[in-house]
Amino acid sequence: MGKIDEMDKRVCEMRQNLQKLISEKTNLLDPEVIIASQKLDVVLNEYHAILRKILE
Repeated sequence: MGKIDEMDKRVCEMRQNLQKLISEKTNLLDPEVIIASQKLDVVLNEYHAILRKILE
């Protein structure tokens, strides 16, 4: 389960980074906010794919 824990930690860090960016930029359409959000989406999709494989 090391991979799951690693991914979970990464997701938490990326969420915190996104929240920080949003509070700094105050504009959800700021390019940095959009890029951070898209990167988080990719990692969340990978995380769910791994979980799905484990649960099958």
